[in-house]
Amino acid sequence: MSTRLTVAQALVRFLSVQFTERDGVRHRTVAGTWGIFGHGNVAGVGQALLEAGPGAMPYHQGRNEQAMVHAAVGYARTRHGLSTMACTTSIGPGATNLVTGAALATVNRVPVLLLPGDVFATRPADPVLQQLEVPWAYDVTVNDALRPVSRYFDRIWRPEMLPASLLQAMRALTDPVATGAVTLALPQDVQAEAYDWPDELFRERVWHVRRPVPDAAALAEAAALLRGARRPLIVAGGGVRISEAAPALAELATATGIPVAETQAGKGSLPWDHPLALGGIGHTGSAPADAAARAADAVLGVGTRWTDFTTASGSLFAPDARFVSLNAASFDGHKMAGLALVGDARAGLTALTTELTGHQAPPAAYDTAGWRAVTEAAFGDGSGDGPPSQSEVIGALDAVLHERDVLVNAAGSMPGDLHKLWRSRDVEQYHVEYGFSCMGYEIPAAIGVRLAAPDREVFALVGDGTYLMLPTEVVTAVQEGVPINVVIVQNHGYASIGGLSQQVGAERFGTAYRFRAPDGSFTGEPLPVDLAANAASLGLEVFTATTAKELRAALTAARESPRPTAVHVVTDPDRPGPPAEAWWDVPVAEVSTHPATREARTAYDGARPTPHTRPRL
Repeated sequence: MSTRLTVAQALVRFLSVQFTERDGVRHRTVAGTWGIFGHGNVAGVGQALLEAGPGAMPYHQGRNEQAMVHAAVGYARTRHGLSTMACTTSIGPGATNLVTGAALATVNRVPVLLLPGDVFATRPADPVLQQLEVPWAYDVTVNDALRPVSRYFDRIWRPEMLPASLLQAMRALTDPVATGAVTLALPQDVQAEAYDWPDELFRERVWHVRRPVPDAAALAEAAALLRGARRPLIVAGGGVRISEAAPALAELATATGIPVAETQAGKGSLPWDHPLALGGIGHTGSAPADAAARAADAVLGVGTRWTDFTTASGSLFAPDARFVSLNAASFDGHKMAGLALVGDARAGLTALTTELTGHQAPPAAYDTAGWRAVTEAAFGDGSGDGPPSQSEVIGALDAVLHERDVLVNAAGSMPGDLHKLWRSRDVEQYHVEYGFSCMGYEIPAAIGVRLAAPDREVFALVGDGTYLMLPTEVVTAVQEGVPINVVIVQNHGYASIGGLSQQVGAERFGTAYRFRAPDGSFTGEPLPVDLAANAASLGLEVFTATTAKELRAALTAARESPRPTAVHVVTDPDRPGPPAEAWWDVPVAEVSTHPATREARTAYDGARPTPHTRPRL
């Protein structure tokens, strides 16, 4: 038996009956579609979504295509990669706007389905509106820009191609190792073309997400290494959270007494006050975690990619430290020249706990109490009458947010201060995108988080630079009644990169939001930009704060409001948070006519540690 549908109608019907299952719990694989329509998708995917109706495929109206992908990523990450959303665009700038979001998804190993329109397959006129012509490769379109940032890419030139491509797309979306952005480019005439589809294509399909256990011999070797260690350390990465392995991690740590440090993606794997929780690790880490890393002779990494921030640009761990990497991806498991435990994080941690039955690591004392005192001092008591520091903003959020509330952030100096200072009370509370560190992620991702977890309050923490980068989706939040809370920190520029610019001798060039001075530099008065008025004009309920005392009251009011809100606060950028506890390598110009640059190079040469380089496979 067969059913005659257009390619776009068949695509939507197929997606509506795909499910993911792990541990006996089913999830809708593609829970909805974000879209902005143009001539390249309105008559195809747009018509198909209309015909299917919200019961089969809910539709969300986006304002910026990049933001649509961020919202889908926020949703998928909150659902532990077991459910995601699709994004449909027209053929021109709408399609190319997907590239940044696709890169973010793939870097962070989070599934998202992209459905950009494309040129005519039949070429009735050439070129068509918005077509990029490549004279030496006429099958290349702007959508080919998505190839290097996608984990699976196909272009559906003919209806017959669709079934096999859909199955491959689902394979990539549901594979924790191979997942990321999945792109199906859809020529606009093919979208509207009818075909007789076998009814088998539209039968409900369940994609089982496995929990593979690492090889038994490798587990035994890893357990022997940890048993023989005098100063072992566990580093929890994002794989702990995606695998829902936090309870298994706590069980292993408690049973063995091995302390736990957390990467940006893994922060919150243990509650902040767990007796074995040392906090963030690396350049933006805590003093106890970095001290443990320097002393460690055996390190168990769980679901981490071992980025430069985690390893302090290769300088944090001792040269003779030995590594075990429990990771679903063999590629990551072999990093740090370590023993690879290739498998699911939860299954691997449970198996290691069994292998280490009866073992207790030698006791080691790290000054967690001292770091808590540093944190409390940075947070302040909320009674200040002047503009709060950025650390005091974080302290106010810490005081106001409830245990199940979620804090979303991505770029600038805030992720560093949050990684150092934030006290996660729930495994889902800390939602910081630092794999791609993409300005503009926060607001749309907060919408995705709230759609995925409607019972949680969600706060998007943004600087003025990030807000101005991509504020458009606040209109979507207002339109759909998604009550997110946007905290706008006004410090008149790119504060994070401004500080780094000064550190490397670039004298904060191009980082301030100020008028030009007579000498041509941006050192005049701050721009009279009223971001609170802007947020209100887009439909948010706005609360303002000028002091630390007012900030806590404003955050409380925002949390209690049933509407999407913004809290606007002007901060004091001259009171930075606690300094970095480890190195991060940003090279300084080796020669310069600027005295500040020469001084910075001298400081760089004097401070740069010798990286403990390890071969990578």
